[in-house]
Amino acid sequence: MKTEISRDKTCKAKCIMIQGTASSVGKSLITAGLCRIFKQDGFKVSPFKSQNMALNSFITREGKEMGRAQVVQAEAAGIEPSVEMNPVLLKPTTDKKAQVIIKGKVYGNMSAADYHNFKPKLAGMVKEIYEGLASKNDIIVIEGAGSPAEINLRENDIVNMGMAELADAPVLLVGDIDKGGVFAALAGTMLLLDEAEKARVKGVIINKFRGDLEILKPGIKMLEDIIKIPVLGVIPYTRLNIEDEDSLAERFSQRIADSVRGEVDVAVVKLPHISNFTDFNALENLPGVRVRYITEPSEIGAADLIILPGSKNTIEDFLFVRKSGFEKEIKRLSSEGVAIFGVCGGYQMLGKEIHDPHHTESSIEEIDGLGLLNMRTIFRQKKTTTQVNASVQKGPGLIEGLDGLAVKGYEIHMGVTEHMEGCIPYLIIDKVFGEEKRAVDGVRNTDGTVFGTYIHGIFDNMEFSRGIINNLRRKKGLAALEDSFADFKDYKEAQYDKLADILRESLDMEAIYRILG
Repeated sequence: MKTEISRDKTCKAKCIMIQGTASSVGKSLITAGLCRIFKQDGFKVSPFKSQNMALNSFITREGKEMGRAQVVQAEAAGIEPSVEMNPVLLKPTTDKKAQVIIKGKVYGNMSAADYHNFKPKLAGMVKEIYEGLASKNDIIVIEGAGSPAEINLRENDIVNMGMAELADAPVLLVGDIDKGGVFAALAGTMLLLDEAEKARVKGVIINKFRGDLEILKPGIKMLEDIIKIPVLGVIPYTRLNIEDEDSLAERFSQRIADSVRGEVDVAVVKLPHISNFTDFNALENLPGVRVRYITEPSEIGAADLIILPGSKNTIEDFLFVRKSGFEKEIKRLSSEGVAIFGVCGGYQMLGKEIHDPHHTESSIEEIDGLGLLNMRTIFRQKKTTTQVNASVQKGPGLIEGLDGLAVKGYEIHMGVTEHMEGCIPYLIIDKVFGEEKRAVDGVRNTDGTVFGTYIHGIFDNMEFSRGIINNLRRKKGLAALEDSFADFKDYKEAQYDKLADILRESLDMEAIYRILG
């Protein structure tokens, strides 16, 4: 029997907002977990993040672009992703500039200063979209960005306390104890809020705790005495295979011990502007597969598969590939038969030439690529944003035995790629947004060792991923994996339920429901 939540006279949803003391404290996952709990309890719930800065994005069935974190939260809520959940997406192109995407469509490139001055024009739109979403749901779980204590950004804010004011939302403040200094971070954040903002904060959550909770309890009591706000729970440090930008970003800095090896070793080149690295999360769900993100050619080691991922700045990232020595090493390993796979920007790098005549991504107009595939890419001014269905064509190497296999995913790219002699299509699009259309999406070399595609989410098709890994296993004399593990979608559903269980055990959900009203 679900808890009753009263609605106001406008039938507007109740809301709660998750803010944090800093980036990467776990706001995204806690938002997803609460969405799952409210769904389990029988409510119609939606996530909302007014402004997300991320290079991981998704294309909706309307062809609109949004942050993947809100896609994950929508999945946890059991609903289809919509740009209403993330009306503003910022995709950094340099340290000081970003592509601004509003309501799913590219608005333009802006410097940090220009965007800061532009934000007041967005406040009305954000409020209107939020209220439209609130009119269709029982509960909205709002996620902040960074920290509300970034006092230099408080003016014109539309994502932290500014958003809380627009939605009249109570706030839960999250701190990460794993990094150390959590009490100072929580108390310091409260110190920097004005009185009206402090009044919005109804509870505190301590995240990523390892150790004996009894030892922590005196500190919790002292913190409550200082900030005059209750600690609503301590969430244990837990590894979940849920697509999350914070946890995946942490993996980039991890070094796996040499003794920890997978039977199949996959090395993903960590490009400076890597985008949609969530494409490879599904590979980690396969038994015996080790996925590593590498920054130097020496880290390739004995990789069975080298992946060039998507990029927000393909030419600048290819210069990194060249200057760092990756280009020379990838060419050498390719000549020895090591499998190379490129996705989106990584696919473009595999070709002979990359042209940017309109300076869409870079000030450089032309550059030679790896030359592993006989093709060239020309950047246009209009971005391709589609959902596609495709079929795998018969071929050797990585795709042996996969002919006729149906796959699906989405495309986000500025470039148009022209294929020349020697490029063999292996992925043929059958449908775009559900309508019949035939086009080449991915090509390979004749040996079946070099492959490229524009399809993001290609590895989420588990039969495709398992087939590729099994072909690599056979090459090493290993037995093929059996089809005995969960479909990736079912696996993710189980992970969302596990996250909800952890939050239920760790948080005072009765208090959270009281805060909701």
